[in-house]
Amino acid sequence: MKTVSEDQSVQFRGDGSWGDMTLDGLFRKTAQSHPDRLAISDAPDKSQWTGGEPRSLSYAQADKEIDRLAAFYHAVGLQADHVIGIQAPNTVDTVIAFLAALRADLIVSPLPLHWRQKNVLTALNSIGAKGFIAADRVETRMVGSAARDVAADLFSLRFVFGLGKDVPDGLIELEPMLAEMGDELVLNESERADPADHTATISWSRCSGETVPVTRCHNHWTAAAQVNQEHMPLADGANLLVPYSLSGLTGLGAGLVPWLLSSGSLYLHHPTSLNRLAKHANDVNADYVLTPGPLAPMLDKGLKNADTLIAAAWNISAPPPQPLKSRHKIIDVHIADEFALVARPRGDNENPEVVPLGKLKGPSGHESGSALLDLDISQRDDETPSTLLVKGAAAPDLRWRTIEADKCFSRNSDGYIETGIPVEIVDNGVAGFGIPGMFAPGGGDLDAIDSLYLSYPGIDDAAAFLVEDDILGARLYAALVPQRGTVPDAKAFFAYLDAEGVDLAHIPYRVLLLQSLPRGLDGKVDRDRLTLRTQRVTAQVA
Repeated sequence: MKTVSEDQSVQFRGDGSWGDMTLDGLFRKTAQSHPDRLAISDAPDKSQWTGGEPRSLSYAQADKEIDRLAAFYHAVGLQADHVIGIQAPNTVDTVIAFLAALRADLIVSPLPLHWRQKNVLTALNSIGAKGFIAADRVETRMVGSAARDVAADLFSLRFVFGLGKDVPDGLIELEPMLAEMGDELVLNESERADPADHTATISWSRCSGETVPVTRCHNHWTAAAQVNQEHMPLADGANLLVPYSLSGLTGLGAGLVPWLLSSGSLYLHHPTSLNRLAKHANDVNADYVLTPGPLAPMLDKGLKNADTLIAAAWNISAPPPQPLKSRHKIIDVHIADEFALVARPRGDNENPEVVPLGKLKGPSGHESGSALLDLDISQRDDETPSTLLVKGAAAPDLRWRTIEADKCFSRNSDGYIETGIPVEIVDNGVAGFGIPGMFAPGGGDLDAIDSLYLSYPGIDDAAAFLVEDDILGARLYAALVPQRGTVPDAKAFFAYLDAEGVDLAHIPYRVLLLQSLPRGLDGKVDRDRLTLRTQRVTAQVA
C-alpha cells in the first residue's frame, strides 16, 4: 500500500533521493555478502526483564529465520498491507518479527512500551490492525496477558502472537510453532512494483491528548538515516549498541536503520542503569552508542574505547544540550517527535551546534538533488513561540486510510508539515526541537494531562508540570487542589490512575496537594511557579 502521492514518488526517485531497496532488503543484501558476520545479539541480562535466554545470530541465521517467519505470517492468513502491531522490548526475537513482517509486505505499527491496554486497544482499532505481537513480559508488566485482553475487545484483531518463555494461553507462541513447522515454510517472493515506496511502518505522535498515526515507507526511513550519514559515520561492520525500543523515530531512525545501512552488528540493550549500559558498550567494543542526551556526560566517563561515538538523543521534552569537555566524539541527535531527526556534531569548542534551517542534502554526492529534509519555522508574534515545519524525502506522510488526513497535522501551501513543535530561534537556526517545560517525557502536551488529573473525583483543580532531573532530564509532577471538605489522599490518586489504565508516561513521579494553583493574568496555570514550589512544599509519592 502506498500513502505517498505519485508526484512525490516520481520527484524523489527522479533526483536519487529514493530507490528500490526495502529495509529487509538491506538486511538480505548483507546476509548474501557477509553471511557469517554477527547480525544481532541480545543483552546478556535479557532473562531478568523478559522471557527467554539471550541469543546471538549471524546474518545467514537471522535471514533464514526472517524468511520462515514471513512465510508463517502468510500461512496463517495475513496478507500484503495488513497491519500488525508489535509491543516488545529490545530482543533478537523482536527484530526478527519486525523484519519478517516487512518481508511479508505487512505494515508494522511498533507501539511504545509505556502504553497500557487502553492505549494499545485505541491505537490498533484506529488503524484496523489484523495482527498483534507482544512479549510475555517487560520487567514486572505482563504485556502478553494485556495483549490477550486487547484481542478479546477488538473484533478485527485476528492473530495475536507471543514472544518469550511464559506466553499466556490465548496467544500463538511463535518459537515452538516455527520449530514444529520446520522447513515446510517457504516464502513466495514479493513481486510488487516500487516495493520501497510502500508503507513500512505506522508510528505514533500526540495531538491534544490523542494518539495520531504517522506513516513512513521504506524510502522515508532510508532517507531519514542518510540525511545524517555525514555526521554519523559508521564503518562497514560497525558495532552498534542501542538501548531504545524499536517503537519510534529514535529507536528506528537512529538505531535500526543505521545498523542496516552499515551492515553492522546490532547489540540490543534494555535500560536499567547507566553502569550496565557502559559495561555492555565496553564488553562488545561498541563503535556507536545511542543514549539519552542528559546521560551523555556520565556515559562519556564510563566508556573505555576512545573511538566510541556517542549519539546523544534529545527529544522535544529534553533539556537543552550543554557544553561538554568530552573524551569521546559526541553527536547531538535532535528528534522532532516522529517528524524529523537531525544529527549535529560537537565543535572543537565543546559547544552544541545549532540545528540549521533550510535544506539538508545528506551525504556527499547528493548535493545536486533535492533536499532530503527541509526545515522551516512558522512566523508567530512575540508572545507565541514559532513552530517547526518539515518537508522532503525524509519527512513522513500523514495519510492513513481509516483516519482523517488533517485531523491534527496538515501541510501548508508550500508543502511543509505543520508539526506544532515549538522551537527557540537562535543565530543561524534553532536551539533544538521543543522548548523545555512544555512537553512531558513520552506523554506529550501538558494541557491534555491536566484534564486527565482533573477527572479524579474530589478535585477542584489540577495541573501537570515538570521538574528538572539530572538523569532523566525532567520528571512529571501533579499539582492537585482538593474540593473543600475532602481529605486529600495522594495514594488513592495513584490507585485511580492505575485502575483507569493510564499511559505510564502520564503517571506523575510525585503529587503536590495545594489550596490553589498559581495562574497568570491570562488565567493560564503558571507551571514555572509550580516547579519552584517543589523546593518548599512536601510532595507525596505512591
